[in-house]
Amino acid sequence: MSTFKPLKTLTSRRQVLKAGLAALTLSGLPHAAAKQEALKTRSGHSAKTPKKSAKRVVVLDPGHGGIDTGAIGPGGAKEKHVVLAIAKNVRTILRSQGIDARLTRSGDTFIPLYDRVEIAHKHGADLFMSIHADGFTNPGAAGASVFALSNRGASSAMAKYLSERENRADEVAGKKITDKDHLLQQVLFDLVQTDTIKNSLTLGSHILKKIKPVHRLHSRTTEQAAFVVLKSPSIPSVLVETSFITNPEEERLLGSTAFRQKIATAIANGVVSYFHWFDNQKAHARKRS
Repeated sequence: MSTFKPLKTLTSRRQVLKAGLAALTLSGLPHAAAKQEALKTRSGHSAKTPKKSAKRVVVLDPGHGGIDTGAIGPGGAKEKHVVLAIAKNVRTILRSQGIDARLTRSGDTFIPLYDRVEIAHKHGADLFMSIHADGFTNPGAAGASVFALSNRGASSAMAKYLSERENRADEVAGKKITDKDHLLQQVLFDLVQTDTIKNSLTLGSHILKKIKPVHRLHSRTTEQAAFVVLKSPSIPSVLVETSFITNPEEERLLGSTAFRQKIATAIANGVVSYFHWFDNQKAHARKRS
């Protein structure tokens, strides 16, 4: 932070955020591509930038994909397939609630971690959610968890283990995570990301409350760790570990259409509950002002 000097011409947090995000976007893209309407990610995928939706936009990120299988259960179930099915269910439910839900991948394709964050920004997301199925060395580990970003270390040994494991996903495809955080640390973290993480923790609590009646929780509170896919400075972001696919019983559950629908419904209801809370907070703020 010692290298950052206040920007004299920017008088509000919103202006600082806009300037920082613009610089972040351009720093991660070739100069010529930044001028085009289409976003070209490092994985080679292109997509036209859509008009901002009149509805709330939620970007759902099915973890892993393509060459990256994710965790594999004792019966051979692959995380990448299970979480895609769950994410599609969540998308359907949210759309039925009037929310514009979109996927980072709709098929068995590999997307680098930072590209997933870029996709959320490209779509102007109000929320970002990465969906996974835990893998752990102990097959007895079970239950669902929700994680938000931490800039101060992991909240538990399990959170640290899972974040380190998930952050190595790009290495499967022979890629390495590049350091794009320097600009965020200098311009945005202290000004904006504290609020974003606070909202992410609240989002996590709403999701956990909806999961609790239908499935065992591995952690009853929103955990925190330095997951790469949660590093948006401005979009509340959580990573949902729906179950431990390395647990034989939970692998069977994840293979069940009924359970995938049940957990997807709980996740979607958590998102809707969060938006209701957020609207109430804004309404109260307006009354106080």
